[in-house]
Parts: sequence; structure tokens; C-alpha cells
Amino acid sequence: MRGVIWLVLLFVAAVVAATTLGRNDGLVSLYWSGWRLDVSLNLFVIALVLSCLALLFAMRALQSLASLPARAHEWRVRRRERAAQASLREALAEYFGARYGRARKAAARAVAIHEATPELVGDLQTRRLAHLLWGASLHRLQDRPQRDQQLTQLRRLGRRLRSGDDGVPLMAAEWALDDRDAPRALALLAELPPGVARRTQALRLKLQAQRLAGQPDEALRTARLLAKHQAFSHSAAQSLLRSLAGETLGAARDPGQLDRAWQELDPADRADPLIAARAATCAARLGALEHGRRWLLPAWQRLAELGRDERDAVALALIDNLPGLPAEWLQRVEAAERALPGDPAVQAAAGSAYAERQLWGKARTPLERAAASATLDGSARRAAWRRLATLARAEGDEARAARCHEAAATIDQPATPR
Repeated sequence: MRGVIWLVLLFVAAVVAATTLGRNDGLVSLYWSGWRLDVSLNLFVIALVLSCLALLFAMRALQSLASLPARAHEWRVRRRERAAQASLREALAEYFGARYGRARKAAARAVAIHEATPELVGDLQTRRLAHLLWGASLHRLQDRPQRDQQLTQLRRLGRRLRSGDDGVPLMAAEWALDDRDAPRALALLAELPPGVARRTQALRLKLQAQRLAGQPDEALRTARLLAKHQAFSHSAAQSLLRSLAGETLGAARDPGQLDRAWQELDPADRADPLIAARAATCAARLGALEHGRRWLLPAWQRLAELGRDERDAVALALIDNLPGLPAEWLQRVEAAERALPGDPAVQAAAGSAYAERQLWGKARTPLERAAASATLDGSARRAAWRRLATLARAEGDEARAARCHEAAATIDQPATPR
């Protein structure tokens, strides 16, 4: 098809030439030093066009010859740039392939090519990426002094670049966390601009650093931000918030500090039965039994609606806060005992509450149910057997009391941490 098109164009050119140049009536006379040259107009036009073309080609040839050194230099620079890019790609491939020694060498080669080529010195983005890979490889190789030198180079390049330097402090903070240096990680994260500090990765690093530094209250606030940004699944976020809330409450050293920590929690956290149970356990440890029972009350009032783990935690926390149990709690405990006869933790709490109020007749049945349960926490079972022994001794049955103490002693499983 292409040949046919060229043939048609050739015919068109022949027709146009024949039409234009077919008549040769014009004459051009050239005079030079007494000489005269007569040529046809067609020949003169053709010669003029060919002369102009020859002059143009000659000028372009001279220009190309004159620019040959510059083009050769540009070619050498491009070849060096391609070599640097190839080394950088090799460093990336080796780094993600966990060959950190080769990645370090490839990144160092890319940096060396850039430093040896004046025309490439201004390419700060490529140099920064090479230094990042170099430093990350050294970090994986546990060469901290050389890694810190690369971090210094990156900071110097960042000051010259003045933009897009957010990755350096984030990576440096991650390195500090790997080194278990929480204060340095927090200091690096504090240098971030506000917009960068709210990014998910920055918040994740901040959360790790705060937990490593033993700052559960600050970590809890950071975890709430991450949960708000949907950085975790719902179940993972709930588990993390419960853990951090428990650490915050567990860090209290007196009832006043514990109460302040409880009040600083979100309403949703205070409504969580597991967190309330943890707070009540801490209150029992510090002797603030009234606080513990007050915090457990909302969860106890909807005990039947809770899951098995939540019911167990609330019931066992109530056992820790039984000394000095007010009389108004007996009705609540009795209602829970009747509503959940098959729950050993609730039965243990009910029996212990009756025993605390010296209602030995009502205490025996729920305590026996709890003591016979194989799924109940070991410490709660031992406590149930000891209360049954106390009950038997109060009735004057020393043999049964001895059997109860023996049964408690055979439970050798450690208490489950709450």
C-alpha cells in the first residue's frame, strides 16, 4: 500500500513539473568581466535551489562538527547518569531481597558516581534516595556508627533540598525504636511538622515509642487517634485500647492517682466491662474498695448481656472488692446468681459475697458449684474451697474443712493474669 502511495505522489510531482517547467520561454543573462552567460530560467531556478540546499547542508555540517566536543561531553554525562541509576536500581533490588551488603555497595557506588560528576551534584533527590538505601542497609547490618554518618548526610541534603524531607526523621525514628532507644525516637518524632506528625505511620511509631518509654497514658491517646483513622481493625483496636487502659490504670500508685486515671479515660472506655474490671482490681490492690465497686456497678447491672470473658472478669474483680460489701449489693448478687446458674465465676462471686456477709447457708451451694468447675480461674477455685473450709469450720465439721483445704492445695495452676 505504501508503494502505491509513493507511486501516486511521483506521478503528481511529474505532472506539476511538466505543467510548471514545460515551457522554456524565459532567459537569464549573467554578465561578468565582459563575459555573458545566457541560461534558461528553468535551469537557473534549479541551480539556485540546489545551491541553497548545498549551502544549508554545509552550514549544518560545520555546526555539527563544532558542537562535537559538547555532545561528547553530554554523552559521557548521560552514561554516568545511567550508571548511577542502574546502581540505584540494583541497591533497591538487593535491599528488598535482604542482601544488605550488596545493597550497601550498590548505593555507595551510586553516590560515588554522583559526587564524581559535577553535572549530577545538583540531583539531590537521587542522592538522597541512595543515602537512604545506604543507611537502611547499614542499619540491617547493625553498623550503627556508619548508619549515623549516613543520617548526618541525609540531614545536610535535606537542608539543601528544603522539601520532601519527611522520610528521614521517620526512618531515623524507626531505627531508634529498633535500637530500643525510646527517648531518641520521641525526640525525632517531635521534630516533625504538624501535618506529617498526624500521618498514620508517624502515629504508629509514636505509639511504639510511648509504650517502650513506659508512657501508657500518652500511648492510649495516640492509640485513640489511630483507631479514629482506622489504622487497625475493630477487634485489634479494641484489644489495644483495653491493654493500654489497663497499663494506665496499673501504673497508679495511690487511690487518688487511680481515680484521676479513671476519670481521664473516655466514656466508652469506662463503659467497657474489661477495663472496669481492671480498674476495680487495681482499686482493690490500693485499698480503694468503694471505688472499685462503684466502677463495677454499671457492668454488673447488665451482667447477663456480657460475653463469657467479660462476665468472668467482672465477677472475679468483684471478689477482690468484697471486704466491707454494703447490704444493697446482696440483692444484685442474688439476682445475678439466679440469672446465671451455670456461670462458675458468677457463682463464685455470689458465694463469696454471701460468705463475706456471713450468710453461710446461702453461700454453700454457689461456692460448691464454683469449686467444682474445671473452667474457673485457679485462684478463684482455691478461694472458693477455702471459704467452704471456713464454712465447715464454723459448723464444727473439721474433717470437711480439712478436705476442703486439701482440695484447694491440689489446684496447682497459677492464677490467670487479669
